Amino acid sequence: MDVTIERQYDGVLLRTYLKSVLRISTKMLSALKNDEEGIVVNGRRVTVRYVLKEGDRLSLMDRDRYAGHAIPSSIPVEILLEDDDLVAINKPPAMPTHPSHGHLDDTLANALVYHYKMAGRPFVFRPVSRLDRDTSGVVLVAKHKIASGRLSEAMRERRIDKTYIAILCGRLPAREGRIEGYICRTDGSLITRRVCSAEDAGAAYALTEYRVVAENERYTLVRAMPVTGRTHQLRVHFSSLGCPMLGDGLYGEESNLIARQALHAETVVFPHPSSGARVCVTAPPPQDFCAALRACFPDMAEEILHSTEK
Repeated sequence: MDVTIERQYDGVLLRTYLKSVLRISTKMLSALKNDEEGIVVNGRRVTVRYVLKEGDRLSLMDRDRYAGHAIPSSIPVEILLEDDDLVAINKPPAMPTHPSHGHLDDTLANALVYHYKMAGRPFVFRPVSRLDRDTSGVVLVAKHKIASGRLSEAMRERRIDKTYIAILCGRLPAREGRIEGYICRTDGSLITRRVCSAEDAGAAYALTEYRVVAENERYTLVRAMPVTGRTHQLRVHFSSLGCPMLGDGLYGEESNLIARQALHAETVVFPHPSSGARVCVTAPPPQDFCAALRACFPDMAEEILHSTEK
């Protein structure tokens, strides 16, 4: 991470700047101090007792020695936004976000590690947001520890807003609304979730807001805004209303219109980790979602798709 010191911090002790301005934790500060290239000003290693001057170029080395590194894999990635702090990707369907048993070299992590390796730039995969393997759309990835910490904090404090589009089977009871309650694991399953009461073991509060974009006798297109971030939250919530997602074999039925749940993370709005300014990133839906939309809403699909591009 590189920072140019501004006039108002001229004469400030580096330790104070790191803790109060960059909000670096004591643990991270200790790691930086113990690294020969951890804290560098104008190309020279300094201690935290250094007094900053306007125009100084402060560089913090982020080695992350103990983080696991994904295997580089030559997989195309669609970058929506990139700067020194973060990268936002339009994750395709059928791609896990991070490696796991059975998926060691076909994930978004593998693709990004390869991308930055080819660019000659060090990279450690730090996802801020995650999507199920078969959910497409925006995934936000931090490029260094400080950005990761700030974005993760924003996520915990619900200052990151996400909007999904989904094709549902059936019609919802209202054109817009809130789905509120508790979600827990289904008894005997490590994967599926269900709506439950607050007294059930593992119950977690969940809130989803939604509005209908289009509907007919068989299908509904919604924009859904999960206020909380529970596993399978949107899939469980809409299924609980009798409107499972098209193609969702876990909470509804598989479909010949799309080979996965028809769910796409369309937009993420977040505070930038350096400036604090609100940033909006939008991902166009993939081909399979567009094809399903055309099949479900043949008279309105092009108008709907045009609106998603804005």
